[in-house]
This record gives sequence, structure tokens and C-alpha cells, in this order.
Amino acid sequence: MSLIKLSASAMAIAAVCATAASARDQVQIAGSSTVLPYASIVAEAFGENFDFPTPVVESGGSSAGLKKFCEGVGEGTIDVANASRKIKDKEIAACAENGVTDIMEVRIGYDGIVFASDINGNGFEFTPSDWFLALSDKIVVDGQIVANPNKTWADVNANFPAQNIQAFVPGTKHGTREVFEDKVILAGCEETGAFETFLAAAEGDDEKAKKKAAEKACISLRTDGASTDIDGDYTETLARIESNKDGIGVFGLAFYENNTDKLQVATMSGVVPSTESIASGDYPVSRPLYFYVKSAHIGVIPGLQEYAEFFVSDDMAGPDGPLAEYGLVSDPELEQTQAAVAGGNNM
Repeated sequence: MSLIKLSASAMAIAAVCATAASARDQVQIAGSSTVLPYASIVAEAFGENFDFPTPVVESGGSSAGLKKFCEGVGEGTIDVANASRKIKDKEIAACAENGVTDIMEVRIGYDGIVFASDINGNGFEFTPSDWFLALSDKIVVDGQIVANPNKTWADVNANFPAQNIQAFVPGTKHGTREVFEDKVILAGCEETGAFETFLAAAEGDDEKAKKKAAEKACISLRTDGASTDIDGDYTETLARIESNKDGIGVFGLAFYENNTDKLQVATMSGVVPSTESIASGDYPVSRPLYFYVKSAHIGVIPGLQEYAEFFVSDDMAGPDGPLAEYGLVSDPELEQTQAAVAGGNNM
């Protein structure tokens, strides 16, 4: 297929919202909110280019999706689980207990988020600690948990300019927010030692509950104007920076690379974000993305094999495909993945 039709809805970053199929002639997918935008684009394009119904794509998170995936085999269970991490051994065991023994793991590429500001403004060399100290609602000062008092980047790090802290970060409905919270804010909380203080102060019935409470305290962002949630796309973030030259935005790498005439990018932990550094894993705010296919459903659920192959095709997941436009870093080993999917290779 040399030409892929992509409607406006298919190119939208919003999730595909669909109810369960009345008959099991549709591929059913659930899982990661980070993978959701990519899967939504693929699903709509698949429905427009193949003689199969548009797959049903739902979110809920990687863990929830894999839990549904592992419930069993048959038309009453989902076919594909999207995940922003590898499946865990305990999940593989849970799958096996319910008869899900043949699983195809498909790596679709990598995602990475970058920190960019006005091209004529100050440059920054960030660490996760800097962002935690700048944006977390509560930080630890002299062993005490206090409301974040930092007003400028110089308050956060003496090596930084006395520029007002004004960050534009993706809203909570965006998958990028999850990456930002886990890989940057939570990592910074741990680096500074604040996590242990939050943990000691946390309430909960057991250690797991206390850890969850401490993590929540770490990643809760301030609401005094220093941090602004952006519910729209990256163009809105760029517009905010253009009207506020002190602003620093959180972007997908691809968007930044398409706007290098307006933006400069910061390093993170000494690493310059690039397709190469994200694909290699050297850039710390990056990770591989996956989906998992229930092999027992291939040949039973119409279009399942074709959907998997289409997802990782050059037309979709290649460096010039629509997924790259929305921030997916194409896998340098995509050709091997294509061959594995075509061959139905299981884990």
C-alpha cells in the first residue's frame, strides 16, 4: 500500500472513543494512555484503508490494559494491550493461569519529552532535581515539608539566571504528563532526598499505601501560577512561550525539531535530546513503547494480524510517518520488528 489516507479525525491526538462492538468483528484494544494517541491514529487509518471495521481503542493505563488482556482467551476478552513499559513477569504468570500463553510483544518505537524555551532567551542545563524544586507543590527545606517558596530559577539552582519560573506542562489527560511526572518530577524528588521525608510523613495502612502517598506528594504540582497545565496540543504551548519569553515548555521531540527557528532545547542530566539519544535510551526522559497481541486471537478476530502489521509499517511508524509527527521516535530496529510481526513471533 503506497498511499495511506488520514482523515482529520485520524490525525487528531484525541483518543478514539468507541463503544464495544456489537459483534466481534472488531479488534479490541486497551491500555496505556501514552500509547493511546498513536493507537488511535493507527486505528482510524486502518479502518479507512482496509476492509475491516475500525478497531476499538480504550485507555485505562498499562497495568489495567494488561490485566484485561490476561483475563483469558475468547471473544469476550481484548485482543491487544498497549503498554508504556514491558510486561512484568507477574503479569505473564497471570496470563498463563488464564490460558493466555502465546503473546506477541511489539515495540512500536520510543517517546521522549524535551524542555524548550524561546530561542533568544536563556539556555538551561537541567536535572530532574531542578524541575522538582521548581514545580512540586511541596518541597523539603531544612528537613521540613513546606510550600514551594522558589520564585526564580536562581532560587532552584545558583547556576541558573534569576528568571521567573514559568513552566507550561501537558495537562493530566496527556500521556506526556505521565512521563514528565515519573521520569522528571518523581526522579527529582528521589534525587534530592525529599521522597524519604514524604514517605516518613505519609499516612496509610501499609508500606505500599504510604509509598503511593509519598509519590503523589512528590508529583503534585504547584497551583500558584508557576506551573500551567496545557490541555491543548504543543502549538498552544508554543503560543504561550511566544507571549511569555520567560516560559519553558514541555514538548515532544518531533514538535521541537519542527520549530528550531523559534525554540532552543535544554539538556537533561547532561544529555542533548535527539532521535539518537532517545532511541538509545541515553536521554533520561525517554522509554520504549509496546503493544501486546494475543496470538490465539489471530485468525479468529478479523483484521488482528493486519492491524499489527499496519501499526509497525513504514507508512505509520517510520521516521516520516504520522506517528513521528506526534512525537514517536521511530525504532532503529523497526525492520526487524516488522519481520517478527509478519512471522507471528511470540515471546
